Amino acid sequence: MSVVEVFHDTNVLLYLMSADTAKADRAEALLACGGCISVQVLNEFASVASRKLAMPWSEIEETLAGLRRIVGVHPLTEQTHDLGLALARDHQLAVYDAMIVASALIAGCKTLYSEDLQHGRVFERQLRVQNPFAPRHAGPASKTRRISRP
Repeated sequence: MSVVEVFHDTNVLLYLMSADTAKADRAEALLACGGCISVQVLNEFASVASRKLAMPWSEIEETLAGLRRIVGVHPLTEQTHDLGLALARDHQLAVYDAMIVASALIAGCKTLYSEDLQHGRVFERQLRVQNPFAPRHAGPASKTRRISRP
């Protein structure tokens, strides 16, 4: 698997469905530039989309299939689990957040786009968290690929 620079947290995917068009457009632009996610991100998206957004399963599956064509998906492994637990312990992270960080580190990413973790925080001298929805954040200039959203 080739190394990619950017890992997207679940909230980036969920903002595709947002009524806030600025955030939805921002999420679309970020994802159109590629990057990767983990199986955990797919699972979290499906859970929130079905439970909180009341999306029909056919729409959830269609959205996830479209995303999987655009971004790489990394598996959850014992290595991810072990590193995630160590990160949770050493950095006082919630376990599920630590698993996201672990997946991004194992994928070799340099940037983790997330609204849920501290902007600018660096893990293992490799991975920097960026909140792409913060007003001061400048991101990709082009939107080369469109992802359909309701």
